[in-house]
Amino acid sequence: MSEKYYDKLLHIQTCGDQEGFPDSYHYNRYEPTPYAALEKLFEEYELKRSDRIVDFGCGKGRLNFFIHYLFEATVVGIEMNETFYQAAVDNREEYLKKYRNRNKSIYFQCCKAEEYEIDLVDNRFYFFNPFSIQIFMKIIQRILHSVEQYKRKIELVLYYPSNDYIYFLQNKTNFILVKEVGLSDLFNNQPNERFLIYQLDF
Repeated sequence: MSEKYYDKLLHIQTCGDQEGFPDSYHYNRYEPTPYAALEKLFEEYELKRSDRIVDFGCGKGRLNFFIHYLFEATVVGIEMNETFYQAAVDNREEYLKKYRNRNKSIYFQCCKAEEYEIDLVDNRFYFFNPFSIQIFMKIIQRILHSVEQYKRKIELVLYYPSNDYIYFLQNKTNFILVKEVGLSDLFNNQPNERFLIYQLDF
């Protein structure tokens, strides 16, 4: 399916070039996960309605609406760019106009990722290589601290993962790799085009 097909289906606008660059080298330029990649991911990775997924660097909210449409899970988008945040809020309004009979469990916060207070019911976290390893480490520590307060099953979903992220998770934490969803057939055999799913090992 084309990018525009899903935007039309979901009654949102996430296609087109993303303007502007972050002020800090710690943050990468926003780019939405391709719908084709999301299709492949959710053919092999299932979420439950009871899950609460946090998307760090959510941009205009594409992942959030796609997940909500498929699973009606609670989704939280974290975005520091005020323009993208407002676009996500506008998209939420349009999405809920079309799907008014569904639950309204789609939330967005305008803040830096490392400032987001992990909710004790957050249990899935999505990263499309949005920032430096230093910020990633801070967020993982916040997640682990929340698990100390309320023990629960935690999973991380990494798209186009950096080697720094992988090394840190596998050598400095108790997260273990439980699944890989390859996408090389969709993107000219590029090895980094994949999803890695990590689960916290107690």
